[in-house]
Amino acid sequence: MKLFRLLFTFFHFGILVLLLGTILNAYVPPRVFPWVNLLSLLFPVLMIFNVVFCFFWIILWKKRAIFFLGLSLFLIVPTSRWINYREKKSIKPNLKMLTFNIKGGRVGGIGKVFNYLKNSGADVILLQEYGSQYHVSGYDYGVGNYEIVALNSKTKILEQGKIATNGNGNSFYADIEINGKRIRFINLYLSPFSFEKQKVKPSEDLEQNENKLRYVLGKLVPTFKNHQPEVQELQNAVSASPYPVILAGDFNAVPNSYEYYHLLKNLKDAFVDVGRGSATSFHDYKFPIRIDHVFCSESIQPVAYRVDRSEKLSDHFPVIAEFYID
Repeated sequence: MKLFRLLFTFFHFGILVLLLGTILNAYVPPRVFPWVNLLSLLFPVLMIFNVVFCFFWIILWKKRAIFFLGLSLFLIVPTSRWINYREKKSIKPNLKMLTFNIKGGRVGGIGKVFNYLKNSGADVILLQEYGSQYHVSGYDYGVGNYEIVALNSKTKILEQGKIATNGNGNSFYADIEINGKRIRFINLYLSPFSFEKQKVKPSEDLEQNENKLRYVLGKLVPTFKNHQPEVQELQNAVSASPYPVILAGDFNAVPNSYEYYHLLKNLKDAFVDVGRGSATSFHDYKFPIRIDHVFCSESIQPVAYRVDRSEKLSDHFPVIAEFYID
């Protein structure tokens, strides 16, 4: 029994090292060492193991439980980027926005998608993978002259422009006046991983699974590297903005990743501020992940944040955020 406890101790310690290793993504660029970024994808699974082991040591009434719980305190903030339980704010919002990768309407049907958007009550709608149609009925202003990304607004767009990005992603900004204040919305879509679903699905054949693992890594690592200059260009756009920023869209990156840490610089995650429950937004595979985010400047106050899972209109769920603009 002592041998098993010793093995479990080493195993648990290894899990914590990997979890804490995600912090390195704030410092290590993918083009220097991309493998650290893989840990961000494994974070939810590793965290589940960590919680189970902590309960295991508590049940056995072992002193090492204090050690592991102490180390786990450093994971409170990284975990809150996935699952969060903030108190509801009493302040009344004056901006409701929605970001949604609609996958060209190929999942739920383009009519249902746009009917949902029309009835969403959002003041500003950011779309990704919109296909050939982007205009939502009832919205008098829009941006649809860029590939992949588009925007609908109920109020006048004062200025808009492309943000130069390398790779297969795209992004632009649009300035909109909210409550007498000019806000710069940045709609982004980082380069996708473009997995073929059949090549990712596990099988009972060990050799096939090894080939599939190589295929997955062969997609992940180059895309991580492609994201690095895209992220830098978006960082530059945020830093250069003379107005408060709301940065949102399909990041194709999970919390605690290189992309997440670096796009969050000088901004805050609306979900971490006001989110309740799970923030996972991409559900095309058996294990849901969070790759759709809404960040904002410090001067903008998030009031509410939710992922609408009421209907499956795409392989993503819509993300709805409400703010108070002073």
